[in-house]
Amino acid sequence: MTTRTEFWSIYREALPVLLIALGGGLFAGLVLEEIIESVERFPGLLVMVPVFLATRGNVYGALGGRISSGLHQGLIEPHFEWNERLSNAIIASFVNGIGISIVIGVVTWIALQLIGWDVASLFELVGIMLIAGVLTSVVLIFGLLTLIFAGFKYGFDPDNLVGPIVTTLGDIFGMLFLLFAVGAVEVLA
Repeated sequence: MTTRTEFWSIYREALPVLLIALGGGLFAGLVLEEIIESVERFPGLLVMVPVFLATRGNVYGALGGRISSGLHQGLIEPHFEWNERLSNAIIASFVNGIGISIVIGVVTWIALQLIGWDVASLFELVGIMLIAGVLTSVVLIFGLLTLIFAGFKYGFDPDNLVGPIVTTLGDIFGMLFLLFAVGAVEVLA
């Protein structure tokens, strides 16, 4: 395969997914508008948003990379079945996603306390992050697996799909579930 052929192959596979990612990012921005109304009730909420979205990409981008490598090497089949490698990667990603969500709430609360800014209670910030973290983890795991497996079956290189899929699912569902978590914590508090 020549360099030119490979370039166009990557471009052809990635462009549609990137355009969908663009739409997903715009949608996430619209949801952020709704979350801004909750900032007065939960000071510190906006500080957590970019960190939360970035960690979704980091944790589940790594999962996508493991799946992609496993597919290329023939260690993972492109369908849902019991596979120790796949199961371990999923469990590790889930635990990391939940753990880092809790850490985001705690570190945000501590940092805002140290600099003297108004901040919601530790329970509220951790509660928001925990609810949003669990829900996005479930959606990202199953959404990522489904889309990568389907793409691989149709001849797409999963390496070209992982980044845009993780970014899009993470932004859309991360913002939706943050909004949901804010509402849930508001009811519970």
